[in-house]
Amino acid sequence: MMNLTLKQLRYFDALARHSHFGRAADACSISQPALSLQIKELESMFGAALVERGAREIRLTPIGLDLLAKGRRILLAVEELDDLVRASKGPLAGRLRMGVIPTVAPYFLPQIIRALSDRFPELDLTLREAVTQSLIADLQEGRIDLAVVALPVSEPTLTEFALFEEDFVLVRPAEDADMPVPSAQTLQTMRLLLLKEGHCFRDQALSFCKFGDTRPGAHMEGSSLSTLVQMVGAGMGVTLIPEMAVDMETRSADVSTVRFAEPSPSRTIGMVWRKTNPLSDQLMQIGAIIRAIGGPVAAPRASRR
Repeated sequence: MMNLTLKQLRYFDALARHSHFGRAADACSISQPALSLQIKELESMFGAALVERGAREIRLTPIGLDLLAKGRRILLAVEELDDLVRASKGPLAGRLRMGVIPTVAPYFLPQIIRALSDRFPELDLTLREAVTQSLIADLQEGRIDLAVVALPVSEPTLTEFALFEEDFVLVRPAEDADMPVPSAQTLQTMRLLLLKEGHCFRDQALSFCKFGDTRPGAHMEGSSLSTLVQMVGAGMGVTLIPEMAVDMETRSADVSTVRFAEPSPSRTIGMVWRKTNPLSDQLMQIGAIIRAIGGPVAAPRASRR
């Protein structure tokens, strides 16, 4: 019987995620030679190569892919056993790994941290900011315990818990403050600044504007809401941002903000976690605490005309 260890499975999982021995070693807080030795021991156990070693990155062999899939199921089961022990001990304590999307993290995370610290003083909250697709993968593979995202995510393995709804706000140059509020159809004729692909807020903005058949290059992209607002201030176009971002992102930009006429575009922010997580009851309590905060609100100058 092979002496396969959980440590080796974790190292192999890190190597698969980073596709590079050096980056995987850094993620595991060990030296690259030590990681390489562990992978070689795994390959010796299986009597076959698990990775194809390239100059810049590695690729998993068919046996390596099979080991990765089975190994991740084992690691997830071990995580859930640990959570089962924690759930049996009463109030939530210890490590809790939370993911948050970039269009929520800077604006609402401080309130979440304060609320959870007050309610669960023994909680060790670790945070990861990433786009929805990455957070869902992290959830399903057991790397985080819950995520704050825009709903729905429509993953049958995940529980969804709605927190609050918020409107989208139009940001345009300051000199346009007295102009009529454009309709979704009118926005199609304007230079619309959007987040890069991968951000769910980008998809929601495109959906509102009915840009499904937009030709490439009809709009411009930015890496963050802050970048988009500054580009608007420079006269490069208009953009949509969630109302929670209005106060922080527009205070230093020469822009005006306005709400759309009803029915206005909006999104639902919520939490998601694995249905199999033994901490589900405690995560439901966390959701109720965050929901009670009420959600951020837009700055008063974002008016509806």
